[in-house]
Amino acid sequence: MNVGIAGFGTIGAEVGRRLLAGIEGLTLVGVTSGRRDVAEARLAAMDAVHIPVLTPEDLADRAQIIVECAPTAAFLDIVVPALKAGRQVVTVSAAALIENMDVVDLARAHGGRIIMATGALLGLDAVRAAALGTIHSVTMVTRKPPRSLVGAPSIVARGIDVMALREPRLLFDGTAREGARGFPANVNVAAALALAGIGPDATRLQIWADPGLERNTHRIVVDADSARFELAIENIPTEEKPGTGRITALSMVAALKGLSEPLKVGS
Repeated sequence: MNVGIAGFGTIGAEVGRRLLAGIEGLTLVGVTSGRRDVAEARLAAMDAVHIPVLTPEDLADRAQIIVECAPTAAFLDIVVPALKAGRQVVTVSAAALIENMDVVDLARAHGGRIIMATGALLGLDAVRAAALGTIHSVTMVTRKPPRSLVGAPSIVARGIDVMALREPRLLFDGTAREGARGFPANVNVAAALALAGIGPDATRLQIWADPGLERNTHRIVVDADSARFELAIENIPTEEKPGTGRITALSMVAALKGLSEPLKVGS
């Protein structure tokens, strides 16, 4: 299957490197980027100048699978033409998805598919399974180093200098939907959790800036009629984009491999 990458930043470039190194049954045929010069420079550094930088529409024409890892503002520009062409879209942009759930209807109408990769979270299989019964509550507490939260709209609007913090500060306490609006680049994990479980309006979320941390941490507690479980993960931030964990790109690669390999582990 032909694969296109939409967004060639921290995540997209890593997915591209993995595809160029070889993944069974998958071939990288193009990328799209809001900054053509940067994308072309990154492709050249990978000895992949033969890979074209295309428009989202041309990418959808050429690739059966679109890996979406662009900024939130570009989500619809990428996903809509891909789904109209009946393509499979692999994404971690759960925060953008819960604000644009009509794209699910678009996928249904045109034979497309949206695949939400696990991203920086864990345990989504267990949450999805529990959701087939009754989930009483889902709570998530996210703690991040201040540098991972710089530029979040909620912080900017309130004039908070997170880099000046000397002790942990609670920045948000509410629903996953509200958190996704105020921290769109930081809480894809919470939005994905909400989509797997009881929805963005019933999933509770706290976001802390903690200057004592070096890693982005998430702790989830799920109480259901089938099980009660707690999940915890400490993600190592990328140097280029501290708000993004290194495991996020690897999660997208794993999702791609699950589409082409003869054995897929996990539901």
